[in-house]
Amino acid sequence: MKILTALTYYKPYVSGLTIYAARVAEAWVRAGHEVTVLTSQHLKDLPREVILNGVRVVREPVLLKVSKGTVMPKFWMDASAYIKNTDVLIIHLPQLESGFLAYLGRKYGKKVILTYHCDLQMPSGAINALANKGVLMMNDIAFRNCDAIVTNSQDYADHSVILSKVKDKVRIIQPPVELEPLDEKNLSAFRCRVNREHYDPVIGMACRFAADKGVEVLLNAMPKVISEFPGAAVFFMGPYENVLGEGAYYERLKPRIDSMISSGHWQFMGKLPDAEVPAFYNCIDVLAMPSLNRTDSFGLVQIEAMINGKPVAASDLPGIRVPVTRHGMGEIFPVGDSDALADALVRILREKRKFPKEECEAICEMYSPDRVAANYEKLF
Repeated sequence: MKILTALTYYKPYVSGLTIYAARVAEAWVRAGHEVTVLTSQHLKDLPREVILNGVRVVREPVLLKVSKGTVMPKFWMDASAYIKNTDVLIIHLPQLESGFLAYLGRKYGKKVILTYHCDLQMPSGAINALANKGVLMMNDIAFRNCDAIVTNSQDYADHSVILSKVKDKVRIIQPPVELEPLDEKNLSAFRCRVNREHYDPVIGMACRFAADKGVEVLLNAMPKVISEFPGAAVFFMGPYENVLGEGAYYERLKPRIDSMISSGHWQFMGKLPDAEVPAFYNCIDVLAMPSLNRTDSFGLVQIEAMINGKPVAASDLPGIRVPVTRHGMGEIFPVGDSDALADALVRILREKRKFPKEECEAICEMYSPDRVAANYEKLF
């Protein structure tokens, strides 16, 4: 089967959406399908076309950017040819081109599946407001022309004003989670590099440094945590400098974080190689997921932590609360409430609960990319 996946950003851009898309695309390749990804050339030095883990990636030049959105005239011109030559079209939303793509898919008699990751929440400003209206208009066109809409959880679907309008087309498929096996040599080297023995306990945060991730919520919670655990520190895994659209947010928090770094209570890990990610989870005691709005709809990193036996303190947001409530590994706290996050972290750290290996393995199997890809195939 020929599968065309369309989305605004793909590797090496890091977000839950791009990670999801790449994992499923590569799983389809392993299952014997021919997979093409149509996306943006969001960095000018990226090759226009490349094969990544068996997936053909076609990147279209970006004329200009509006917030995190892109304007790509060649994308619009080339899309028709790629859609004519596919069996199934997967469109990841939010995406400005979604309505146009879905219309072409229906026009050419293709199966059109939307993967709806989250409700769009643009920053304030006249241009962003106009872009938001454009995306919502395209969403409506895409909804009318698609065969089904996949989202991560019924909880998120039930609380989405947008998805509530198209309930008959909504299908739930668990998101894909995949980690390399823990390598003891990598773990030993990683622990040594980050001076793990000097910190107790360690709170992990794994994401892009972005306003919607609620970095300041954890930052504001840390004094209370440190008063209970003087050796506590945050290990932050993920891009934190020059993150697209987040420069002002980073600069605003940087002085306080620099102070935390100087006092030994914060470390930036940066974007880690895949082989080191399991070492990161092995080194933390709990993961914080203080998301602030509905642009986060699940939080794949929560499952990554749970696979490694680590509990999570997560915001009480639709979708985001699902991993903790489903698997019972951690606590939920009110959105944006730093005191409540601190209390949840302290309780989890005091409890020091150990989770059975079999329980973690069952979670791993539930979210395996091959299983997720197979669920999509049933939908096709």
